Amino acid sequence: MTLQERLSQEIKAAMLAKDADRLSTLRMLKSTMGYVQIERKTESLSDADVVALVQKEIKKRRDSIEQFEKGGRAELAAKEQQEIPVLETFLPKALSPEELEALVRATIQELGATSKKDMGPVIKAVQAKAAGSADGKSVSSLVGKLLP
Repeated sequence: MTLQERLSQEIKAAMLAKDADRLSTLRMLKSTMGYVQIERKTESLSDADVVALVQKEIKKRRDSIEQFEKGGRAELAAKEQQEIPVLETFLPKALSPEELEALVRATIQELGATSKKDMGPVIKAVQAKAAGSADGKSVSSLVGKLLP
């Protein structure tokens, strides 16, 4: 079952359970997918595209939470905070810090990276291998720490 099919199933389940908060988040995700499909002139998105889209939406939520808290709008920040776990159900299982470090070390060796100048290609390769199971910020900081 693709992630798009799973999303449709989750929407149906949320409707039956009368879970309005979850339902609104899932519908928002489906709408965003629809816009991307129209933009790309395609019938469906690959699972990798869906994962990238979900990660982008989660990042938007985290940025919004930060802004709402700065602006003293705790109720809006709480609403955004509730949406993140719903979106995270569509992401692959996250790598543990040890697994991520092993992946970064292997990639550094594989590419023969020797200095901070090689950070860009290493980060890009690690993110391609991780395929959505590691966020960019943690990959970047770990690569920076491991490269001399």
